[in-house]
Amino acid sequence: MLPTDLRSELVLQVPGLLGYARTITRDGPQAEDLVQETLLRALQRANSFQGQSSLATWLHRILHNLAVDMFRANREYAADDIERDVEEKWHDDSYSVDAAVVVERAETRQELEDALVHLPVIYRTAVVLHDAEGLTVKEIAQVQGVALPAAKQRLRRGRMMLVTALAQGKQRRQALHGVPLRCWDARSRVSDYLDQKLPEPDRALVERHLETCPTCPPLYASLVGARAALGALRDADTVVPPALAARIADLQPSALGSARSPDDSTSGRL
Repeated sequence: MLPTDLRSELVLQVPGLLGYARTITRDGPQAEDLVQETLLRALQRANSFQGQSSLATWLHRILHNLAVDMFRANREYAADDIERDVEEKWHDDSYSVDAAVVVERAETRQELEDALVHLPVIYRTAVVLHDAEGLTVKEIAQVQGVALPAAKQRLRRGRMMLVTALAQGKQRRQALHGVPLRCWDARSRVSDYLDQKLPEPDRALVERHLETCPTCPPLYASLVGARAALGALRDADTVVPPALAARIADLQPSALGSARSPDDSTSGRL
């Protein structure tokens, strides 16, 4: 069990952990769940904290591992294509960006978070841990459980990916100009929209978004199609085969009793 003073230290770490989680997830409830689970794991594994790293580093490592598991489950972990793309761009002597656009977007929190979310998690966390949280590369290596050279490479690539994402964000924003709601805000409401659970003002916003967004309608159409297919599967499974229907019709109370195994623990009970 954690000593009282160390337990108090955990509480002091919550604001930093929450800020970090919000930056890498862009989802408030999800970030809060990650922090809660991090503290729970820390309490459960208190004996494993030997003080070889700072408490903040230890907690960030727990949160990082939880986030990686979550992103992997959501199929957000793959990075190979983005790695190749950024390496090819930055190896090309003719590749450049509009620095004014990049800096302007970086100074706007919403734009910066929009760019960060396009980075694979191992690079996103490296950049956020170093440039936002102030951890050293050695501490990042401890958090991510990798060697120092790998941590350096992740930070280098992550920064390159971030600049490229910030530069490309101008085109994304132009395509979405005038579209109500950000895509995630609309997509997070689509399930309730499908189930007709949204209040009318939110429903109207989602419908306007779907009318004008260039990327969300195919996702929505896919959700509708998948739900319809599952409904058809349910309807098909309600047909009882004739042979089974006949067997059920022939069932007698005595048959039910004889079907019990001799060691049935419920045998003889009312």
